[in-house]
Amino acid sequence: MKPIDLITSRRVHLARFSNRSGAEGERTAALIQSDWTERPRGAALAGLLAALKRDGVILKASSFDALATPSPLDYIDQERLRSQLALTTFIEIKTANQPRVKPGFAGFFFALTEAEIQAANQLGERHRVALFNKLTGELLLTSVPEILSRSRSTNWQVSVQL
Repeated sequence: MKPIDLITSRRVHLARFSNRSGAEGERTAALIQSDWTERPRGAALAGLLAALKRDGVILKASSFDALATPSPLDYIDQERLRSQLALTTFIEIKTANQPRVKPGFAGFFFALTEAEIQAANQLGERHRVALFNKLTGELLLTSVPEILSRSRSTNWQVSVQL
């Protein structure tokens, strides 16, 4: 097989199995819950990460997709924000759009990034994973330890950028 043929076949394979609208699903899931907001952007995100860092929690922006808060966060006043963060849950959203995913998310295949696992370790109960089935509307709020305990298989991999 020629290298170009291999690349072409891989592209076809990836196009079939990729979830190109993951971000759309994350926004949909975040909007379903009345106390969830999308991850902030720009200066608000920088302020949020800075407030966490002052409390010894170092997160990457990519480690969560939404926030569950009892009231809107004050991204301007860092002291108030730090106190609000104690009541804030950081949510990573994983969306499914394949018919093979059964109720309760049996058959759902997805990856947890290093940043997501580190966030779960640092935040403990303040970190949740929302599994959202875009086809059925089913939403399951769980955690990284719960996911790992019910996994039928885990394959660890290393991603590299050259």
